[in-house]
Amino acid sequence: MRKIIHIDMDAFYASVEQRDNPDLRGKPVAVGGMERGVVAAASYEARKFGIRSAMPSVTARRKCPDLIFVKPRFDAYKAVSKQIRDIFEDYTDLVEPLSLDEAYLDVTENHKGVGSATLIAQEIRARIKLATGLTASAGVSYNKFLAKMASDYRKPDGLYVITPRMGPEFVETLMVGRFHGIGPATEEKMNRLGIMTGADLRAQSLPFLQKHFGVSGDYYHNIARGIDHRQVRPDRVRKSVGAENTFFQDIFSADAARAALQPIVEKVWRYCEQNGTRGRTVTLKVKYTDFQQITRSHTANATVGDKAELSRVSGTLLDGVFPLAKGIRLLGVTLSSLGANDARPEPQQLSLAI
Repeated sequence: MRKIIHIDMDAFYASVEQRDNPDLRGKPVAVGGMERGVVAAASYEARKFGIRSAMPSVTARRKCPDLIFVKPRFDAYKAVSKQIRDIFEDYTDLVEPLSLDEAYLDVTENHKGVGSATLIAQEIRARIKLATGLTASAGVSYNKFLAKMASDYRKPDGLYVITPRMGPEFVETLMVGRFHGIGPATEEKMNRLGIMTGADLRAQSLPFLQKHFGVSGDYYHNIARGIDHRQVRPDRVRKSVGAENTFFQDIFSADAARAALQPIVEKVWRYCEQNGTRGRTVTLKVKYTDFQQITRSHTANATVGDKAELSRVSGTLLDGVFPLAKGIRLLGVTLSSLGANDARPEPQQLSLAI
């Protein structure tokens, strides 16, 4: 039986801002663009008004006229994340980061020789508070799914343990929309099939779930029974890298859109250069002034060889959305199907414009 901890920082970006600026403490704070962006993170004071991450800033302002917008400082967040990661690695090498503010830890065997995962979670939370001044919530269980569910159960600044005996019963009582790995679209589909709770999900046969949800049916069949065989993977490979920008004024011309695309391409390629990764699939994201969003993708036989090629492919995808019926408020570029830079000069020549 494994011992898994899921650590999730509480309102991470917003909490860092409140820590570093005392004037923000106790007030509704949103990290993100005030005029035309989206909320990247919301303080718990803001969440009381129904403000959530990924919400358009104009909607957030409507819900809370006193909302304070703060520009994100990713260097600061990364520095705090490094402090937290160092604490994790004092206990185990089996750390799987999911983002800057959350990670799984497998402490079945650990550097401290502590037999209780609950005690380790308590100690980690205390050390995070001492080192950063921030609070973290922790979930402890015998698999990743339940550890993640447990960390959400007593937020903020909470600790919850789901034992093997508790697991199946805990899952049965929850609405399926609260399950990690079940998004709004899947929740709606399940509800149409009469699946509202974990108990309803457990009542379905594996063939039924496979028929309606494909390969995900196996996963849903297992988690409805408190089963999750996934291992904590410290070598978890990043599947994509992307960047996007929301503009202060809508873009209507192809020339303006191409000019706005270049800094986004450069940011994506900078990551690739720094990390020695390359990818084959380029995806362009376009969000219009009415918040309608489309994507266009191109997958090459060989990896994108340099910034010029990434710019060319992205530009070709962008050309495909013109002429416009409405303005563009956001552009994004993602490079996926990532792998190591294998420096293959011959194949890369095939993808260059002649």
